[in-house]
Amino acid sequence: MNSTQEDGSTDTQKRKVHPLLILALAAVFVFSVFGVRDLNQPALANLAALSASASFAKGEISSNDAPSQEFPELVLVSNEALKASTPPITVTSRVLGAIIGQVDSDTRPEIIQYEVEEGDTLASLAQKFNVSINTIAWANDLQSTSTLKPGQDLVILPISGALHMVRPSDTLSEIASWYKASAEDIVQYNNLASASEIFTGDLLVIPNGIMPKTLPQGRLTPVPNSYFIYPIPSPHRITQGLHPFNAVDFSNGICGDSVYAAAGGTVQRTGYTSLGGNYVRIIHPNGVVTYYGHLSAILVSPGAKVYQGQIVGYTGYTGYTIPRGPAGCHVHFEVRGAENPFAK
Repeated sequence: MNSTQEDGSTDTQKRKVHPLLILALAAVFVFSVFGVRDLNQPALANLAALSASASFAKGEISSNDAPSQEFPELVLVSNEALKASTPPITVTSRVLGAIIGQVDSDTRPEIIQYEVEEGDTLASLAQKFNVSINTIAWANDLQSTSTLKPGQDLVILPISGALHMVRPSDTLSEIASWYKASAEDIVQYNNLASASEIFTGDLLVIPNGIMPKTLPQGRLTPVPNSYFIYPIPSPHRITQGLHPFNAVDFSNGICGDSVYAAAGGTVQRTGYTSLGGNYVRIIHPNGVVTYYGHLSAILVSPGAKVYQGQIVGYTGYTGYTIPRGPAGCHVHFEVRGAENPFAK
């Protein structure tokens, strides 16, 4: 028989209450232990990764224990801070895609660069690349009778015709008329979505185009000598003077040197070509475009605003460089729409 307490409850009722309380307390305990542990796992993992990367940078971890180079590594800077690093030797298009979210592989027919060998002539190269003699001459500012020198760099178009660098205010219909070519052929051959899809600084192959004797003048933007800063740190050594396309090469003799925006502006394009490698193009408020090629890593994306001196990438040897490999690390710096102030 159950005995009745002063509050009217029975011993049986009290025995029913206690197990529920125990279960509730157990549930709270389990959640507090295992739930917090799970919540902290990402933070702990990140902390462990940071610690491992710092140790690797200090040489405390062997190369066998190093993180996979398919991901950006963290390196110690001045023993105080960590920054992402992508060694030029290990960077691939897939890795760059992971870093910047996208890499626009330029699907347009590509221009190549050729180093003249002993015995080469414009006629022999025209036959070799199945283009006209004038195509090679026009693209390289030569005469059809010019003599080539071994070691000379030439731009070779993928088809007979001409090459046009789009300037501020150029329209496709104008370009077609200047080169006596078809606007439809230009759109199709350059994989343009429409006739309006051209931007200042674009290089357009003009199929079967004829180089005009003169182009309309007055479209080069005057730029003060102080407008652009050097695109790499001091001593910002120039390794090659003016060459296609209104470019100057800079290198301090190392890979992974910072590459700066020469002036403030908006990132117009980023991507990869077999000639220029990983590249960044910036359009500036005055309509001038600057191009930074052969980068080992790209740190900006199209549409981003950049300020003068901001790091947009690192020097490398992607694309076509002379020499090949780490010895060819540099930045190919072009000014499109104005004079290159660093030309010698």
